Amino acid sequence: MKKYISLLMLSAVLLSCKTEMDRAMKSADKDFILKVANEKFANKKWSDALALYDRLPNLVAGTDDAPNVVFNSAYANYYDKNYRLAANQFKNFAISFPQDSRKEEASYLSALCYYEGSLDYNLDQSNTESAITELQNFLNDYPDSERSKNISQLIDELSYKLEFKAFENAKQYYKMAEYKAASVAFENVLEDFPATKLKPQIYDILVKSKYELAVNSVYDLKKERLDAASAYAKRVAAEMPNTDVAKTANDLYTKLEAEKVKFAKVQVEVEKRKAEYEAKVKNAEAKESEKKEIALEKNQLDLQKAAEQTRRDSAKISSPEPQATFKFKR
Repeated sequence: MKKYISLLMLSAVLLSCKTEMDRAMKSADKDFILKVANEKFANKKWSDALALYDRLPNLVAGTDDAPNVVFNSAYANYYDKNYRLAANQFKNFAISFPQDSRKEEASYLSALCYYEGSLDYNLDQSNTESAITELQNFLNDYPDSERSKNISQLIDELSYKLEFKAFENAKQYYKMAEYKAASVAFENVLEDFPATKLKPQIYDILVKSKYELAVNSVYDLKKERLDAASAYAKRVAAEMPNTDVAKTANDLYTKLEAEKVKFAKVQVEVEKRKAEYEAKVKNAEAKESEKKEIALEKNQLDLQKAAEQTRRDSAKISSPEPQATFKFKR
């Protein structure tokens, strides 16, 4: 019986709440809508509270209730994990009500919403970049605020996410044996994030990428790449002493130096064969040139003979032989 009564009472309460929510959604009474919205907010019914707060901006515009509606609506979106919308609302609150004592809190929460909306490193990082900007802006605007104490830590966390994404993207080139692209990508990571905590891993893969690129390079680029890879391995070993990275760099440096010696011998042989080939080509060209000269001289002689014959024939035509004379007997 008691259980039955409890169920009836609960049903009555739920029905009452539903009825009140429905009435508020259909009402034009600002005070009643605001009352129910605030009750929903206090009871953490974020969706209901937001639905009612969305009906109030025009009704409370220019009144003392306007700041509370905007502020509570932003908080409801924050708790409901609508971080992008909440960030915009908190920012608009700070701009629209600059004299309100909650301006600093709103500015902080706007930045925090961007932080909360930052996605995993392998997804789009536009929110992460915006969050870093917003957090830095808050730090600049409120350097002495109690809320600023953890800002640097949050910025470092977000920055690391960007670093790690760039690192993983570059690593994919290495896995695909695109060593030139991997080298460029990793060097860009070091340039964009000079204080990155991933420097040992980057150096390790970079020196391996440069090694693979050099030893597997085409002939015309091999010496230059061997020299560059060797110098880089030596530099890494010096910058990361007593580490596994330095050990790898030293091992590759030794291999690169040995490869340079082997390649130097190949270069000597190639230059020798190149010289022999060029000599053959030059000799063949000389013979061909001699043939052309002989043919040219013969052609000139033939032309001269033809010209002489033409001259003779022309002379005969212009000077005909004298005609015979006849004597008549008397």
